[in-house]
Amino acid sequence: MKTIIEPFRIKSVEPIYFNTKEERISILEKASHNAFLIHAHDVLIDLLTDSGTSAMSSEQWSGIMRGDESYAGSPSYYRFKQVVQDITKMPEVIPTHQGRAAEKILFSILGGKGKYFVSNTLFDTTRANIEFSGANGVDLLCEEGKKPGIPAPFKGNIDIEALELFILEKGANNIPLCIITVTNNSGGGQPVSMQNIRDTRAVCNKYNIPLFIDACRFAENCYFIQQREEGYQNKTILEIANELFSYADGCTMSAKKDAFANIGGFLAMNNPKLAQECRNLLIITEGFPTYGGLAGRDLEAIAIGLQEVMDVNYLHYRIRSTEYLSNKLIAAGVPVMQPAGGHAVYIDAKAFLPHIPVDQYPGQVLVGALYIEGGIRSVEIGSLMFGKYDENAKLIPAAMELVRLAIPRRVYTQSHIDYVAEVIIEVFEKRDELKGLEITEEAPLLRHFTAKLKPVSQ
Repeated sequence: MKTIIEPFRIKSVEPIYFNTKEERISILEKASHNAFLIHAHDVLIDLLTDSGTSAMSSEQWSGIMRGDESYAGSPSYYRFKQVVQDITKMPEVIPTHQGRAAEKILFSILGGKGKYFVSNTLFDTTRANIEFSGANGVDLLCEEGKKPGIPAPFKGNIDIEALELFILEKGANNIPLCIITVTNNSGGGQPVSMQNIRDTRAVCNKYNIPLFIDACRFAENCYFIQQREEGYQNKTILEIANELFSYADGCTMSAKKDAFANIGGFLAMNNPKLAQECRNLLIITEGFPTYGGLAGRDLEAIAIGLQEVMDVNYLHYRIRSTEYLSNKLIAAGVPVMQPAGGHAVYIDAKAFLPHIPVDQYPGQVLVGALYIEGGIRSVEIGSLMFGKYDENAKLIPAAMELVRLAIPRRVYTQSHIDYVAEVIIEVFEKRDELKGLEITEEAPLLRHFTAKLKPVSQ
């Protein structure tokens, strides 16, 4: 098999600042053991997120120069709208400044006390916006998705049987929306099959529940379908995307992911009445409906990025480069989510640090260790991010304790990824030396962004 090469050339670079291990120990302490609170200047390889951190293309930068900044009716909006419609076939397209803004608008209208939003797995901001409305977010991930070390082709699927049982238990009238996240970010970046989306649509039709797609990484999910699901090998990514969205009533998207943009997102849907309600709220919170909190130049960049991301050569490189890191770690015995996800490698922190109990946040411990050892910034997706408390203030842990290494698109080279693997393996070899953490300060929602921690007293 030929070596996979980057399907692009680099014409602009920025320097990386190198600091020492001793300096990083001090930096992490000042940041209260929370990687979100570390200055980006002090990070060597930043894998905290793939959101808004990708490299834009020469065409996107050209589009930024062409962007029209008219307050209402900008031609940049109409170009953006046409591309979204070409992909989703949904007539109502509403730009927002990012994905969580789209979620905030949607759940403010559909949410409320006593309601339930069901999903394969909700990501942090999605769940927070649901809970902020007074509703509850419920994850119904398939069983194979809960077993990090056991490979399966579509571990992001929703559990269809559990979905129908939950609807019967709570009542369809109390469930305003079913949401399928593609790929399943909180579940290890795992894809969702077309058959699973089709089956979900059938259940939603049976109980008259709308289905929305969280489409942040729709192109990566479509590539997995093309490669792994029978009957799709000869279809283009656009054809697969068209079918995927055909089963949905609407979608939200953060264009900071699969559209390569530094900012932006949108709501798209078929229902004109709901769309008008969303636009009315958009005007209060985001801006006029043809710019939605974005500059015209950003609308241009998103439109171009949405087309570029469906290039199968790019997607082949993207998925294979993620597999490359995953395979190096597996060969060294490091426990990771298998198979590799589309946008990130997920380390199973519970298996990596079995001596650290979940109420001492093994994922966050590992995040700190990777930063100290090699200046790598990652993010915990476990009980710090998703843990709750019971009536006795005891931690209800997350289903899995993962550390995500999110790889920005078109940013890092193979030598960067080799360095990341070396650092992780070095930490793995001395993992028994690591100690737990406890929270000293936290917010009621999305606490992982701002929480402060300290080492557990010995």
